[in-house]
Amino acid sequence: MNLNLVRHFEGIPNPKTTKLPFLLPLLLAALFVAGWELTVRLTDLPAFILPSPALVAARFLRALADGTLLYHAAVTFVQVVSGLFAGVLSALLLGYAIAKSRLFERLVSPFLVASQAIPIVAIAPLLVIWFGPGMFSKVLIGALIVFFPVLVNTVVGLRAVPRSLYELMRSLRASRWQILRLLEIPAAMPVFLGGLRIGATLSVIGSVVGELVGADRGLGFLINVGRGQYDTALVFVAVFTLIALALALYGVVLLLESRLLAWQRQ
Repeated sequence: MNLNLVRHFEGIPNPKTTKLPFLLPLLLAALFVAGWELTVRLTDLPAFILPSPALVAARFLRALADGTLLYHAAVTFVQVVSGLFAGVLSALLLGYAIAKSRLFERLVSPFLVASQAIPIVAIAPLLVIWFGPGMFSKVLIGALIVFFPVLVNTVVGLRAVPRSLYELMRSLRASRWQILRLLEIPAAMPVFLGGLRIGATLSVIGSVVGELVGADRGLGFLINVGRGQYDTALVFVAVFTLIALALALYGVVLLLESRLLAWQRQ
């Protein structure tokens, strides 16, 4: 009998198929770098317009060796995580209140929707002017951009809990805290974590937008320095570091999801 067929029916993962999701991104990345190198060679563009992958790699090693990259990446990382935490916490608290009160929802919904109609790029300069170019304004911008998607998913997740389960908990004389801990949080967790995935990547955008507007440290500041000095390789280094940071945060959320939602696979 075909071993792969047996694995399929028994639910045993096939080693060939499990390796493919890990190899495919690496293959696509290699193709991207090859296409990039080919473009540089065929167009013969100057390095300040499009540096080659080798020049970007050399600039990365130089920035890593002198500590510049680690310092600015650490600053951005702290701001991103702080903004993500503040945005998620405020979204959870307000989302729970909205999910439990239709009246409160009607009161605050117009203001929430109106706030999303304003691009964060438009209000970022104002926040930097009002709160200064320090860390607080960057954290605030990150929290604002994270807030809405997490809020919506929190409300949707809580309202998706079946009424029959609430009636069951009340028949068992469960307290308000027990209903929250044993019913609402587990039931809303899958939808909430979907919003957290979006928020984890958006928090990077929020922090960098603030740094691009006005800052003296961080990866956004490094991008401004590279742009002002026509050091395009440094701009690429900062951008790729931001991508790595966003992927790392997204991976942490996926890991959290696999741990917290393990009960769904049982």
